[in-house]
Amino acid sequence: MASTWLVVVASLLFATMSVCVKLAVAHYSSGEIVMYRGVVGAFLIFVVSRWRGETLRTAVPERHLLRSVSGVTALCLWFYAIAALPLATAMTLNYTSSLWLALFVVGGAAVVGRRAADHALGVAAILGFAGVVLVLRPTMEQGQLWGGVMGLLSGMISALGYLQVAALGRLGETESRIVFYFSIGGVAGGAAIAAVTGWHGHTLVGIALLLAIGTLATAAQLLLTRAYARGNTLVNASLQYLGIAFSYVYGVVLFADRLSWPAVIGMAAIVAAGVLASLVRARHARREAWARS
Repeated sequence: MASTWLVVVASLLFATMSVCVKLAVAHYSSGEIVMYRGVVGAFLIFVVSRWRGETLRTAVPERHLLRSVSGVTALCLWFYAIAALPLATAMTLNYTSSLWLALFVVGGAAVVGRRAADHALGVAAILGFAGVVLVLRPTMEQGQLWGGVMGLLSGMISALGYLQVAALGRLGETESRIVFYFSIGGVAGGAAIAAVTGWHGHTLVGIALLLAIGTLATAAQLLLTRAYARGNTLVNASLQYLGIAFSYVYGVVLFADRLSWPAVIGMAAIVAAGVLASLVRARHARREAWARS
């Protein structure tokens, strides 16, 4: 399957997972969902790694711990936002991670004087955060501001997690090990949160939703990993925003979500800003590669 189709399928799987999360919050807390997602994900990665003959041993457990802390925190915040907001809104706020990532990498280098400020990044930041304001405005009117803030924070912390993933990749860690230890971190972090917020009993519906969440998330992560290894990074990053469109359809059909025009315009602005930020990041990466060669 071509890398573009891998991204499309992965985006659909992530959107479907978010539907399962929204349904699962009627049965479990966010911490429990994160924990069980990690259990299913770790098991599936273990099986796949054994089948491929890969080892899951790592020489940098402390780096995986840092990655797990940021990743699990972002995941818990995102699941909270999914429960509190229309599905497409929660998905959109989480997808601000691309904008945050560009600001951290390119903008941070400009601040410390390693490179000149990029005007395109400034345009992306203004466009993206204008979109955030438009998306958050309906949440404030409907008393959902806290959920909106959690969704925005999930995007920002996700960007920090992606930086740590990139660092692990440079250290030679395989995608399977990165996903495996992230899943283990989810088990530990989710269990710690659930120990405070309380545990819930299981039902057949609840178990089915937990299995679906873990399976869909793991499959989507593996597909994205393969897509980024094969295809154009910018094209893949842009196609990932299809997850917002899929979530919008799911929200309207399954949950009768209704988004105002300002919110829809804001979502479009965030997508445009994310694509522009990805373009800026890719351009700077090429320049650095040329400078090293």
